Amino acid sequence: MHFCCCPCLTTILPASILAIVIYKWMTRKRTSVTGKLVFITGASSGVGKACAFLFHKLGAKVVLAARNIDALMSVKTDLMKKNDMNEPIVVQLDLCDIEQITEVVKKVEDEHGPIDVLVNNAGMSYRGEIIDTDITVHQKLMHVNYFGHVVLTKAVLPAMIKQKSGHIVAVSSVQGKLSIPFRSAYSASKHATQAFFDCLRAEVAHHNIQVSVVSPGYIKTNLSLNAMTGDGSSYAIEDATTASGMEPSVVAESIVDAIERSKYDLILAPIHHRLVVYFRSLFPALVVYIMNLRAAKQFKLKNKS
Repeated sequence: MHFCCCPCLTTILPASILAIVIYKWMTRKRTSVTGKLVFITGASSGVGKACAFLFHKLGAKVVLAARNIDALMSVKTDLMKKNDMNEPIVVQLDLCDIEQITEVVKKVEDEHGPIDVLVNNAGMSYRGEIIDTDITVHQKLMHVNYFGHVVLTKAVLPAMIKQKSGHIVAVSSVQGKLSIPFRSAYSASKHATQAFFDCLRAEVAHHNIQVSVVSPGYIKTNLSLNAMTGDGSSYAIEDATTASGMEPSVVAESIVDAIERSKYDLILAPIHHRLVVYFRSLFPALVVYIMNLRAAKQFKLKNKS
């Protein structure tokens, strides 16, 4: 028996499916963060601090987590000045201390109930040439930027699964999608972050748990000042790209929007940066050429100095 395919059907069917997807995306219900328990890592400065202010302003109960307890208490004081009826929770957290992470989550849940939103934001950067970089630097970056957040995420998941709701945000980087020269340890940790949370999203979708990966470009923070070099020392230089980057508040607003609108993957960067990310898949040879030129230029500048 011979079956013929109607040309109209092959055209109309994909268009209809696309229309349905777009309609569902545009009419999806907006989620409010008001009253939610929001756990934020790296809340003592930068994007984490900006997130704390915005979530607190929107009526969420924020858990401020970082290593520097004094800086966290300062953030708490500033938040209480804005609204003394909504007291933030302060917890000291070292993402390199795996056992401590699970203990902190258990304490928060025992005292305040299940965590509704987890913002995996804390992280550190790196500047260096692969040949000169000690393996301990790679290990440190992976612990802070990847393994710590994996353990933290796994710690909050059981309660989220039990209550059949929750939202997990991973603050990655454009460099988690496109590696650039002299950022190997940082890019590797962010590539791992992207892969883990992409996988997690699929595995917890049937539990009504949302997962968002937010990948910013350059942000005005202390990231480059606090970056590690190949020998483990502090970079202690503010890069021009960092100094001219977007404000942390812009990233915080995008994170809240991603939660409220269930956005699963978001790149916050200028159009030319986003184009290069897309070109990596479409025209890989072109991106290889661009990165080779970029590395050669930096080698030239290094040799001049």
